[in-house]
Amino acid sequence: MAKSRVNATPPEFEMDAQSPDDSPWMPFENRRRARDEKREAVLRTAVHLFLEQGYHRATLNDVAERLNITKPALYNYFRGKEEILFECCLLGQERVDEVIAEIDAGGGTGIAKLRKLIQAYAEVMTTDYGASLIRFDTRDLSDRNSKILRDAKKSIDRTFRHYITDGIADGSIKPCDAKMAAFAIAGSLNWIGHWFQRGGDLSAEQVAEEFSVRLTEGLAARASRKTAPAPSKSKSKQTSGGKR
Repeated sequence: MAKSRVNATPPEFEMDAQSPDDSPWMPFENRRRARDEKREAVLRTAVHLFLEQGYHRATLNDVAERLNITKPALYNYFRGKEEILFECCLLGQERVDEVIAEIDAGGGTGIAKLRKLIQAYAEVMTTDYGASLIRFDTRDLSDRNSKILRDAKKSIDRTFRHYITDGIADGSIKPCDAKMAAFAIAGSLNWIGHWFQRGGDLSAEQVAEEFSVRLTEGLAARASRKTAPAPSKSKSKQTSGGKR
């Protein structure tokens, strides 16, 4: 027997029969907002399925079934599966770009900026959109879209190197090979997208905080210890010449 789809439609796709906004003549802004919400619902559902089942195993039929809509309805928002994957990856990239813009605007030493980026990037990697940046193969995308994402990843790598180089210059980071240090940091952070599970022992915030400390403690320049001042001669003589 076929599964019943009654009352299974997600809120983003529900239409209130009593609402005047159901009119085909609803204001343009309302129609655009409704369309954006439905696009977002498709992306959230699709990226979860892609990560759960694998991009090649998950189908648009699976996505439509999860949303309780027909497969043709998906084509009102996306031209196909590849476009959905690309949009999911872009959302992950946009979150990283926003973080970098905020860090650059705030300034600070190289080590301070590096810690902020590590913590924020780690948090992004705990999300579905963040994980999509490293769990999926860009070769599944068109040449154009694949190049866009490869260039975006190169930009992130350059930012890590830039902060490390800045830190070496301002003395907050010990002299090192910025390229190798950036590779080591990015590799550790990207792996979060493979193993992190929501509801586990550590929250996304705790994981991000731990990584921001662990991945910079070997790079941070140690503050020079202040040498205790030698006792003055007069005080030394007074002490040695005192009564026994």
